[in-house]
Amino acid sequence: MSCVLSRGEAAATSQDADRDRQQPGRRRQGPVLPRCMETHSQRIPSGGICASYWTTMAERTSTGLLTMMLEPTPAVAMTLPAEVREKLAELELELSEGDITQKGYEKKRGKLLAPYIPQIQGVDPSLQIDNRIQGSSQAVLPGSKHNKSRAPNTRDERFRSDLHTEAVQAALAKYKERKMPMPSKRRSVLVQSSVEACTPPDTSSASEDEGSLRRQGRLATSTPYQGHSHPAVEHWFNRVIQGSSTSSSASSTSSHPGGRSVTTTNTTAHAAFNVNAAATALADFMAHTQLDNHSTPPDVTGLSERSSLHAERSQVASVRGVSRGYNHHTSVMETADGVPVNSRVSSKIQQLLNTLKRPKRPPLREFFVDDFEELLDVQQPDPNQPKPEGLQMSPLAGEPLGVVTNWPPSLPAALQRWGTTQPKSPCLTALDNAGKPVYTLTYGKLWTRSQKLAYTLLNKLSTRNEPLLMPGDRVALVFPNNDPVMFMVAFYGCLLAELVPVPIEVPLTRKDAGSQQIGFLLGSCGVTLALTTDACQKGLPKAQTGEVATFKGWPRLLWFVIDGKHVVKPPKDWHPPIREASNDIAYIEYKTSKEGSTMGITVSHSAMLAHCHALTQACGYTEGETITNVLDFKREAGLWHGVLTSVMNRMHVISIPYSLMKVNPLSWIQKVHTYKARVAVVKSRDMHWSLLAQRDQRDISLSSLRMLIVADGANPWSISSCDAFLNVFQARGLRPEVICPCASSSEAMTVAIRRPPEMGVPPPGKAVLSMGGLSHSVIRVDTEEKLSVLTVQDVGQVMPGAVVCVVRVEGTPYLCQTDEVGEICLSSGSTGVAYYGLPGMTKSNFETIPVTSSGVPISDRPFIRTSLLGFVGPDSLVFVVGKMDGLMVVSGRRHNADDVVATALAVEPMKFVYRGRIAVFSVSVLRDERIVVVAEQRPDASEEDSFQWMSRVLQAIDSIHQVGVYCLALVPANTLPKAPLGGIHISETKQRFLEGSLHPCNVLMCPHTCVTNLPKPRQKQPEVGPASMIVGNLVAGKRIAQACGRDVAQLEDNDQFLYIQDVLQWRAQATPDHPLFLVLNAKGTVASTASCLQLHKRAERVAAALMGRLNTGDHVALVYPPGIDLIATFYGCLYAGCVPVTVRPPHPQNLATTLPTVKMIVEVSKSVCVLTTQAIMKLLKSKEAAAAVDIKSWPMVLDTDDLPRKKSPQMYKPPTPEMLAYLDFSVSTTGILAGVKMSHAATSALCRSIKLQCELYPSRQIAICLDPYCGLGFALWCLCSVYSGHQSILVPPLELETNASLWLSAVSQYKVRVTFCSYSVMEMCTKGLGSQTEALRLRNVNLSCVRTCMVVAEERPRITLTQSFSKIFKDLGLSPRAVSTTFGCRVNVAICLQPNRLGKLAEQGTAGPDPTTVYVDMRALRHDRVRLVERGSPHSLPLMESGKILPGVKVIIANTETKGPLGDSHLGEIWVSSPHNATGYYTVYGEEALHADHFNTKLSFGDTQTVWARTGYLGFLRRTELTDASGERHDALYVVGSLDETLELRGMRYHPIDIETSVIRSHKSIAECAVFTWTNLLVVVVELEGSEQEALDLVALVTNVVLEEHYLIVGVVVVVDPGVIPINSRGEKQRMHLRDGFLADQLDPIYVAYNM
Repeated sequence: MSCVLSRGEAAATSQDADRDRQQPGRRRQGPVLPRCMETHSQRIPSGGICASYWTTMAERTSTGLLTMMLEPTPAVAMTLPAEVREKLAELELELSEGDITQKGYEKKRGKLLAPYIPQIQGVDPSLQIDNRIQGSSQAVLPGSKHNKSRAPNTRDERFRSDLHTEAVQAALAKYKERKMPMPSKRRSVLVQSSVEACTPPDTSSASEDEGSLRRQGRLATSTPYQGHSHPAVEHWFNRVIQGSSTSSSASSTSSHPGGRSVTTTNTTAHAAFNVNAAATALADFMAHTQLDNHSTPPDVTGLSERSSLHAERSQVASVRGVSRGYNHHTSVMETADGVPVNSRVSSKIQQLLNTLKRPKRPPLREFFVDDFEELLDVQQPDPNQPKPEGLQMSPLAGEPLGVVTNWPPSLPAALQRWGTTQPKSPCLTALDNAGKPVYTLTYGKLWTRSQKLAYTLLNKLSTRNEPLLMPGDRVALVFPNNDPVMFMVAFYGCLLAELVPVPIEVPLTRKDAGSQQIGFLLGSCGVTLALTTDACQKGLPKAQTGEVATFKGWPRLLWFVIDGKHVVKPPKDWHPPIREASNDIAYIEYKTSKEGSTMGITVSHSAMLAHCHALTQACGYTEGETITNVLDFKREAGLWHGVLTSVMNRMHVISIPYSLMKVNPLSWIQKVHTYKARVAVVKSRDMHWSLLAQRDQRDISLSSLRMLIVADGANPWSISSCDAFLNVFQARGLRPEVICPCASSSEAMTVAIRRPPEMGVPPPGKAVLSMGGLSHSVIRVDTEEKLSVLTVQDVGQVMPGAVVCVVRVEGTPYLCQTDEVGEICLSSGSTGVAYYGLPGMTKSNFETIPVTSSGVPISDRPFIRTSLLGFVGPDSLVFVVGKMDGLMVVSGRRHNADDVVATALAVEPMKFVYRGRIAVFSVSVLRDERIVVVAEQRPDASEEDSFQWMSRVLQAIDSIHQVGVYCLALVPANTLPKAPLGGIHISETKQRFLEGSLHPCNVLMCPHTCVTNLPKPRQKQPEVGPASMIVGNLVAGKRIAQACGRDVAQLEDNDQFLYIQDVLQWRAQATPDHPLFLVLNAKGTVASTASCLQLHKRAERVAAALMGRLNTGDHVALVYPPGIDLIATFYGCLYAGCVPVTVRPPHPQNLATTLPTVKMIVEVSKSVCVLTTQAIMKLLKSKEAAAAVDIKSWPMVLDTDDLPRKKSPQMYKPPTPEMLAYLDFSVSTTGILAGVKMSHAATSALCRSIKLQCELYPSRQIAICLDPYCGLGFALWCLCSVYSGHQSILVPPLELETNASLWLSAVSQYKVRVTFCSYSVMEMCTKGLGSQTEALRLRNVNLSCVRTCMVVAEERPRITLTQSFSKIFKDLGLSPRAVSTTFGCRVNVAICLQPNRLGKLAEQGTAGPDPTTVYVDMRALRHDRVRLVERGSPHSLPLMESGKILPGVKVIIANTETKGPLGDSHLGEIWVSSPHNATGYYTVYGEEALHADHFNTKLSFGDTQTVWARTGYLGFLRRTELTDASGERHDALYVVGSLDETLELRGMRYHPIDIETSVIRSHKSIAECAVFTWTNLLVVVVELEGSEQEALDLVALVTNVVLEEHYLIVGVVVVVDPGVIPINSRGEKQRMHLRDGFLADQLDPIYVAYNM
């Protein structure tokens, strides 16, 4: 059964959601339909729309089928028992309210009527019900229409309002098979989740059974993957058991074939399948996929004890590559060559990819150049689009304004006349919330009370003996909607006093939607006084003083209460001046623009009078008529008819407050009946509401009405309200011809109105227009295509005395052709005059001069733009198809927000969302408008239902409007900002969406379908090929990008030693008591120290212990906390001829993730012995350790706590300096564990280079706050002090977690000039001490001693962090020039160091220039080009040089593909040549050959002799104007990022950090962000630092910012808790681990959104 729906009822009921549901006779009886039945009933095979609507019995039965089978005949209907009739009425109500579905309604109704039907038709009741239900899912056959004579007014088939529903059904049928991945959400985020929702098993559900475990141990794959997945993947998917936890799934009750619901949680996830099965699956998987394990060394995380405040930041220990024995029970993750993971997440991504494989819109040809770097496609007009073909329209004039002999010269004059000649005549009747008349204001009373008020305002209000108000001053009128009497007195009081009233809404809270804008309006109008009532004043928010609070953005106001006791009776001789209507301002009406700003429209006395005159003539008003007004009397039609024109004609207004309509929607009809009103002024919404309640009333008649003015008749959907209303109330005396839609706008006032029948006007018109045509502003009366049409009704004729024309919307106001839609413009003496205080906007809106196609003005009178879009139809009838405010221009086509709302509502509206609580607007992203739909979700809708509804809405809009929706969001019930009288405050909703404060509970983004103007993917061009000319050291006309540090200077006394251990022995003899090391604890006190001799003695003991047990060349793992033990055992190993490997100890609280790394390094480094402390030794062999690793397979473990004081027999002397000295193991940011081999020669060279660069001598002290396990941190801790003899103050970074100021206090206390730290240390200080600089100063912390603070890093310098660090600690004396960066990597741990010198020192020695910062164009960078731009230019990215190149180091920039040298300022890989390069990787596979080129590679042309090591980092060299100490020009090296980390997307190279920076900036609650790609989708993980309800706000903001700034579409947005993104000891993000954790479903995300 296709239910009747017309587009209108759509948005018409702007507020039914707020209407109190408990109305008389609306009690719900009987059990509510259980959830499972509803779930069944909502799945309708046809395409699944249950568009039950505000339809009436009459309309519903017209579909015939229902009546034939279930409808009792009228005779029987009368014999039905009263309670059955009541239950039927209640069912009708439930259906109309959307509380049950169409199917549920039919079922229940069938049950109710079943006992009575057999008597009529003699059929078995159960059969009928069954047939009925099956029938309901097929479309109604034309033959089944039943032969009752049609009512005279039944519309022609063409105008059936259910066309739209059918259209939507047909559209959805096309998409039936499409599946989209459903977002997953953590349980705590479900805003209102019904836990008891028992969903029956259903294979067709939109997302596969999340987390359900199929008994046969197969992966539960549902249809979306079959046929799509990769053949190699197929086997994998079918074999692996799904053990994913449901922690992040949408609901933890998973449906099983048996219907029992089982909850799996994180703890049981791994127990859900047995280990053997998993192992077999794994073995099978390994056998069936050719794993190329050799391509990467194994990897583990950098299990740091996070050197940051989030100590608990998760570290997912996983080995990408191959699964080792000790983690046999974890599920397999993605392998190096991209075989998918066993997890729900990846299956969803697969589903998403399938969704994205569909053909997009036709490819677009042309594009414009955005700076030459990126080419954004620009939409070309479709050559086949419809074009207007009609003649140019001619302006249309209304009939002339009639001359009335005794017409009053002004409105106050009319009031004076009626107030003195007809004082008893009723003017206005006010009703209370029960519908009882509380007060009738007579014309006499209105006259006297207005006079009193006018006198009081002018004479009794003064400040410092000056009258407060002068004629012409503006005064705010703040009156509630249920007090029209006081408003009318205030309004006319102001007119009599020649003040200008500015009526505004009552501000209920200090933060009302749009209230701030009203404040701006009052401020710009210079309002100082607000009039209000006593009751209203009491209800306003108060400040502490008891006065009315000042609202945000409002000027200071004096509040004056106008109730009787506050106003004074004027003296006998005082009379208000009654003048003829002039061009002075009479009143100001406020209007809110599309953007949310509020303007005041000024209306002059003469225009006000002329408008009353025109309305009187058009509506045929006569003296003494009664009129019912349901509208807001403060503005627009409610004010014009109910306050102004009514007084002009001495009419009696019955004012129906909104609060009464909410309680009793029928009230206005009852009042029409009671008062025999001739005219009623309503909106479509009021007609709807009365339809809902009309069953309660039998005895009302509307026969007295001669005019039912529909104020929003210009809305495209008002036609259905009018038709439905007529259908029902024709039987109650309503004549079809009295319905008079009108069109108006605040600026132009009434534009057109359908005349009452007695005026002999042509019959009303209707048009069925093609939506495709309308989107190109062309009128095409649609004939055959039913799918996308818009049915509109006329809004009557032009107003008397006015001229109307239709002009083009953009650009010069050319007249439109007759078949073209444009903006209606009006010229008349009865319109607004200007926007108060806005001359520019006034000129463009109030003074438009339309011109003909040849450019000739059509008249010398200015026209006003009405902001209505429409055309003039046959019979000079005006048609409106939309408003400028709701106009959305997407890729050159126009769409109307209201039309989109109607389509959304035609998709099962009742069940999941509140009708009338839908906002549609467009936002500008990437140079085009994008459509956003926001709706309020009903509290009882389940996640899956809502998601299904959302995907259907997207498909319906796509099909009917041929436009994609960018974002569809559902928010919890009652959370959208409301406009003053119900309805949704669209601009405020848009504002909240853009600033991320909408707090949706469901979001679906579809950037893939909407964004069609992305730049073309790039084809890479090689920059400089081997064939290019090399002349000298120029390449392709540029200087070759190469640079070197200064030469290694002459040898000093300790430089003759080739081996570092010899230096220690020499120092132990030469300066035995010289202090080398000093370790601080968390309290800042000295924990331990070591002099040269002490260190030597301790090293000897270790060597003695090893020599008996180990052979020379054996590898020894040193597992120590940071301290002297680590340094002593390192030298002990060298003394004994063993190769030390320093390993970070496991974290006792986090063994499960940290211990496997230790085990891994011990195994990979082939260590035959582990040296450690007693405490750690216990830990390694503990029960807890056994749970994480196989503790039986540890090699020999020795503790060095109590070694005997033995001297080793003799020291080991290595035969050549090329021998291996130590192994340096660390985890790269991509999660690769790699050990590099450092020879004795390289070790000495490294120490010498650092000594020269930093000028380290025995007399120096340096402070080091770094981890001592790898890279430069290890070298500074263990090697440099021994080599150079300076004293090192060692601050273990871990101690900063308990005492953040430890490092800086130490620097201050020891007056250290040179200090080293890591970014994580710097971040801890910035975050932890930012607010405590004052306290530190009081503790005498002074950093003015610091010459150089170097950040040790293997990444692009973090400018913002170093700058904020410098800024914060400037107060403690830190020089802004002190902070600089260093750069090192695996192949060479120290390439650049930047020691700064201040003052005189700059002239001596090795003073280097300050680090320079350049700004490069981020878009050029994506194409591997460096383009320098000015600071602050769009797309600029600041890069700081990475420090001064060390002595003996040479650097060149090479092309990553051709391996040829590059020119200056070209981006390429940094290659380095130096005596302290490492000699190679030491990995588990021993596949050094694979990485040989990392350590010894040569240029393909140019200097082909030098051996270089490849750093794996992209960067560029730039010769600066600065000179260094030797007078050479300074070459600055800029590191851009790691090559392994870069993302190749759309043929361009992106650095994750750039995207992450943009994302972090997009919302204040994003604490951290990491991005990675998977199957070409960009995945963005954000940490939410705020309430979980903000999680979904981030999805749209993240998608927007990445599109805008990087021209990339985000595929998946994952919102997680703070601390989830793993970080290694250097403070670098471990993005690959994060990726593995995400794909293995281990992140427990708050929300995962899959962008369509």
